[in-house]
Amino acid sequence: MTDNENGRRHAGTRPGSVPAKAAPIWWIVPVAVLIGALAGGGYGMLRTPQYSATSYVLVVPTDKTDPAAALGFAQAYGRVASQVAAVGDAQVWAGVSKKVLKENVTTVTSPDAPMISVTATSSGAQAAVSMADGVARSLVLNGTQMQGSTNVRVVQFARAVKPTSPVSPSVPLAALVGAAAGGLLGGLGVLVRPKRRREEVHATVPGPSTASVPQTESV
Repeated sequence: MTDNENGRRHAGTRPGSVPAKAAPIWWIVPVAVLIGALAGGGYGMLRTPQYSATSYVLVVPTDKTDPAAALGFAQAYGRVASQVAAVGDAQVWAGVSKKVLKENVTTVTSPDAPMISVTATSSGAQAAVSMADGVARSLVLNGTQMQGSTNVRVVQFARAVKPTSPVSPSVPLAALVGAAAGGLLGGLGVLVRPKRRREEVHATVPGPSTASVPQTESV
């Protein structure tokens, strides 16, 4: 075996500078979309429907005060509505505990009008109405008792209306949201996926031949 052949054997026969092929990743996004849709649809089917009802309370100024004072008291009553309902009979009128009222009733006030919206959420439509009206009634009762010192009247502007449809997302909507979230996560996974290191293999470069060269004798 010549030195040239021996050099080829030790150097190997792999081609030079050929990058390794990365595994296909196109399937990650559609699979993530499918998983998200199934998860969202399952959540929509298993989740108990939630209903929402809103009652409105109005703070009215008396002859001894002005509209600005009524607006200020409306803001104050909106902040302490949960405490007023807890110490009052709102839980009795609504048929639920104080904890349920605190966790499922929210109040919103307007910076331009002395009005308070009391919104209750429950798995039952009639229960949501009772909770919203119960808290509103507590505000009215407390406002009536404090009218001598506040010089404003608290009245119920509108009673809650029984909802006819739940506010929680439907099964198709939940599946759509889940599919969108799954597609987003799948796309991010593709983008942040670490790239495989390219393996570079150098080609064999034959060395100079060391075969014997016949010498010419001089005469």
